Amino acid sequence: MGNLDKENKYIRVKERVEKIKKFYSNLLSYAIVIGFLAGLNYYIDGWRHPWFLWAAFGWSIGLAFHAAKAFEWNPFFNRDWEKRKIKEFMEKDDEMMKKTQHWE
Repeated sequence: MGNLDKENKYIRVKERVEKIKKFYSNLLSYAIVIGFLAGLNYYIDGWRHPWFLWAAFGWSIGLAFHAAKAFEWNPFFNRDWEKRKIKEFMEKDDEMMKKTQHWE
């Protein structure tokens, strides 16, 4: 059984590393493309109308969500929250079972 647990753990860790790798790839693409757009914007009108910021802003929102998913960051529903909720629902279920399963 220990070997199977190690394999499962390895698969989970490998998937997490892949998510982080994809995030960094996305971050690099962001830096290159936004840098290019900023340069193009400067070349065209010398920062009078910084239109590249619209692309940077939109992509930044997506990048932030990608980072949250890759690094498993969620301030509202983290693992502790999940454990507390599971425990709470298990206790409520036990109480309901005790109330409905009594001998008359």
